Amino acid sequence: MNYFTTTTILIVFLSSSAISQNNPDSLKQVMSSSKPYKERIQAYLQYIENFRLKDFDLAIEAGNEGLKLARSNGDSVSVAELKRHIGVANYFNGNYNIAAKNYYDAVVILEKTPDRHQEENKKLALVYNEIAKLYRKTRDLDRSLQNYDKAFTIFQQLNDSSGISMILNESGVVFEYKGDYDEAIRRYGASLKMAEAMHDEVGISYALSFIAGVQTIQKKFAEAEKNLLQALEIRKNLKDSFAIALTYSDLGATLNAKGDAQKAAGYLNASNEIAGKIHYPELISNNYNELASLSQKQGDYKKALDYFEKKAIIRDSLFSLEKTKQIEELHTRYETVKKEQQIQQQQFRITRQNFLIGIIIGLLLLGSLLGYSQYKRYKFRQQARLKTELIKQQELATKAIMVAEETERERIAKDLHDGVGQMMSAAKMNLSAFESEIKFADADQQLSFEKIIQLVDESCKEVRQVSHNMMPNALLKNNLASAIAEFVDKLDKKTLQVHLYTEGLEERLDFNTETVLYRVIQECVNNVIKHARASELDISVMKDKEGISATIEDNGTGFDTSDKEKFNGIGLKNIITRVEFLKGTVDFDSTPGKGTLVALHVPLNSGL
Repeated sequence: MNYFTTTTILIVFLSSSAISQNNPDSLKQVMSSSKPYKERIQAYLQYIENFRLKDFDLAIEAGNEGLKLARSNGDSVSVAELKRHIGVANYFNGNYNIAAKNYYDAVVILEKTPDRHQEENKKLALVYNEIAKLYRKTRDLDRSLQNYDKAFTIFQQLNDSSGISMILNESGVVFEYKGDYDEAIRRYGASLKMAEAMHDEVGISYALSFIAGVQTIQKKFAEAEKNLLQALEIRKNLKDSFAIALTYSDLGATLNAKGDAQKAAGYLNASNEIAGKIHYPELISNNYNELASLSQKQGDYKKALDYFEKKAIIRDSLFSLEKTKQIEELHTRYETVKKEQQIQQQQFRITRQNFLIGIIIGLLLLGSLLGYSQYKRYKFRQQARLKTELIKQQELATKAIMVAEETERERIAKDLHDGVGQMMSAAKMNLSAFESEIKFADADQQLSFEKIIQLVDESCKEVRQVSHNMMPNALLKNNLASAIAEFVDKLDKKTLQVHLYTEGLEERLDFNTETVLYRVIQECVNNVIKHARASELDISVMKDKEGISATIEDNGTGFDTSDKEKFNGIGLKNIITRVEFLKGTVDFDSTPGKGTLVALHVPLNSGL
């Protein structure tokens, strides 16, 4: 049950609904007009606030234009506010290092502003809050709390109840991450009292949902359900379909944890019904995850797998690729149960067949030559069936190895992207934040520091490149031709000119077939790059009614195809094994000094 995700979505939703409703076209006219500076800069600020949670790129573009205007007029406070908005847009865009630099630039400006008035202090507190959320995102919880405390102190000095209530809820999440649920509940409860004093129905329902989240973690299911039902009643009175759908989802997750499967499923399905009407796929995906958990607990692994696959389809459409470990684990469990059932059936058949064989042997001992002949024919048929079954099992084992290899590639790629990549991004973010605080002795020192940041950035790009090569997103989004084209485009054209021709691949093939063919072509190209010292490479992939034919030809050094040692290498073995897996054929035509031609053919009825 992820209360942090749903309530964060709720905060974004409520913030965007509370944004100024000024007409964007009218604001743009003021921004580009010759009206007084104050009117123009206010138009920029309102315009960016209107789009910072809707169109991140548009908000960043307008923010940079506004910065030029504010700087030309010496308005440092507006520069700080614009940088905060630009930081928020970059935060939601995933550019955490850029967001951090803008936040710290804003802090430096506002902290240095002499004789800050109430409005400037509030702007500073809002920046501290954004920095705290950023460090909460990277799990630097101590630094996050430091910034929340700074914001809280300012809001207290301003006697700003809304700001205090916001920080209490925001900082409460940090204590949940720390496992200090008592402190989290204390902060949420204090926020609830303030919302009740202000008669803020939305704030009351928001605090109740947070409290219920911690209560569910603590297995206080009755209290959690009571608070969620109270929040649901408020949201029904407000006729807020979005919030109602979230509350139904939270109730489903709570009752799932409690073990009340029937009521949990009812709430989750009700949430999905509303989420479908308002076109909210991420909530539908989360609900499918809970429904899969319900089915798994009830031992219905087939139904659980169906829910997880539905979830995966939605997540793929939102994020290109997110095949979770849970899907793989549940799929394995489901397949294990199914195979155990098959083994039991096979053992029963074998036992029955052995019994029949015993009868036949008895009849042969008592009978005639005809009976013996019939037994021999029966044994031959049994052996033929066994051989057929053995071949089938070998094919299944080969396929399992291929699938396991692709799964491991995906796992390593995700670990690189989500683990090492995120840590590198966090390192770059902290360096960028540190850059705004440090005073360099001279320009050379600053240049050296910037080179360090550049090295970290290049390392991030290298990790992403390796990740994408191991797990080709293009093959998941597009067809085989597009995936090969994307791979070829990334090659160094200065050292190797590649000519690609594809035909008849507009329609998607079986995923296993596409994956294997992609890996074969990728292996061939890598062999050319590593060993052939070629300057030109021609790749042709065509599909017709008979199957798929492909040729990979280079003008490199070539090799002696009669040398069997060449085919003992991992590269050529992988090519041959993968093509045979598709029940296809592959031929190598090469002579030393005259290049190499690899020709392969795969029938369309390979049965995969």
